Amino acid sequence: MLFKVRSAAVYGIDANIIDVEVDFSGAKQEQEIFSTVGLPDAAVRESRDRVRSAIRNSGFDLPPTRITINLAPADIKKEGSGFDLPIAIGILGAYGALQISDLSNFLLVGELGLDGSLRAVQGMLPIAVAAREHGIPNLLIPAQNAREAAVVEGVNVYPVRSLIEVRELLNSAATGTLTAQPLRVDTQQLLSQIDHIGPDFRDVRGQQSAKRALEVAAAGGHNILMIGPPGSGKTMLAKRLPSILAPLSFEEALETTKIHSVAGVLDAEAGLVMQRPFRSPHHTISDAGLIGGGIIPRPGEVSLAHNGLLFLDELPEFPRNVLEVLRQPLEDGNVTIARASMSLSFPARFMLAAAMNPCPCGYFNDKSRDCMCTPPMIQRYVSKVSGPLLDRIDIHIEVPAVQYKELRGASATEGSAEIRDRVLRAREIQHQRFVMEGERTAGSPQAVSRPIYSNAQMSTRQIRTYCELASESERLLERAMLQQGLSARAHDRILKVARTIADLEAATEIQVKHLAEAIQYRTLDRSYWA
Repeated sequence: MLFKVRSAAVYGIDANIIDVEVDFSGAKQEQEIFSTVGLPDAAVRESRDRVRSAIRNSGFDLPPTRITINLAPADIKKEGSGFDLPIAIGILGAYGALQISDLSNFLLVGELGLDGSLRAVQGMLPIAVAAREHGIPNLLIPAQNAREAAVVEGVNVYPVRSLIEVRELLNSAATGTLTAQPLRVDTQQLLSQIDHIGPDFRDVRGQQSAKRALEVAAAGGHNILMIGPPGSGKTMLAKRLPSILAPLSFEEALETTKIHSVAGVLDAEAGLVMQRPFRSPHHTISDAGLIGGGIIPRPGEVSLAHNGLLFLDELPEFPRNVLEVLRQPLEDGNVTIARASMSLSFPARFMLAAAMNPCPCGYFNDKSRDCMCTPPMIQRYVSKVSGPLLDRIDIHIEVPAVQYKELRGASATEGSAEIRDRVLRAREIQHQRFVMEGERTAGSPQAVSRPIYSNAQMSTRQIRTYCELASESERLLERAMLQQGLSARAHDRILKVARTIADLEAATEIQVKHLAEAIQYRTLDRSYWA
């Protein structure tokens, strides 16, 4: 007898629907013959032992026979333990242990324990999205994954805990009335309940210019590099940067959750990533750990920081080959990983914050300490950060050592809450600008393929549209380009930063003072990399 069950497999951050076909010969054998075809990996092939024990320990006494499992389409490699549940249900259906014969309206995913209990699997959110896109209304998954999948509207998510519970639910569906109620999650309420401040900028003494640069970076989503001696507060400032970032929209939260779900780092209780990610990998990380990789490609730190912040402390201590792989995601907002078996793309549109010392000892240009490094030593140290990578960082800011009077003085009068209010007002201006453009270009060949949330994500055409300069500003920018030898990429990034500074002041046009501030954020690298 043949029985079909629908399941899904995750590739990258998307899922494909898989048909699990179960056939048994009907003739009793001396020993059960269990074969799985359709390019299964080791975890799928091992499912026969888990499924056999789970069925037996759930109270079903099935005679030994020849069972063939086909995972279609057969030309796609299947991996993971999520096929345990559909295989077990398919076997029960083939033996006549189910009252329902058509499971086309159900999608089943889950790992089975030997006692028939269900365990969570990775990548449930992309599976729920795929079920909705293919018109499958009901999703039967482990209870630990239920909140994650329930954020997808248009799919009934039924959390189940055992093989027996799944059988009873499917048998009730045969009568036309399901005994269980689907789980509902109010995503808007989840996002509105976020109360994330964390470390506050009020704790930072002095460093007013650095705070201003971080405010500009947060308002426009710009990359920033902080250069200064040890103990000047670079790491302290970076750890407080998330407290002034704009909250996630639902679309951003859903996309970020898909990546965290595939990577297996999603909080099962939350079900949805509600705060912008903050990733701070150690400088011993490999290029595959940073960018992603593996035989079956998995997302790396740059993708886990999608729609959030990636902080690289002690930037020159990272291997040069690791830093160079950042070029594509910083420019394109995605990562493409090619392997012999497949090529996958992961989104990686993040904000980069980096910190470094100006020299090996850390005290070059420090007024309070003498630098013991020779010019060749300094040059070798800073050259670990290449010019093309530096060119992709919008803001370069010096963070000098804090003076004693500032350190022992009164705490800052302005904290993260006040700075965040200004950032949110600037982000709202940008939101209105790009929403209006999206409505204006909808359906036209110029329509953008993905939404724009900040000035840092503007295309060249959008820069020309929204960053027009008066004649005096044109002369200032031309003089800066000639004197500092700036590239075309630096030209565009200066205009993006100037647009953000103007938005912070709610100015409709970029003025000379806005452009001058943006230009001075590009001058610091000439002091060290010249």
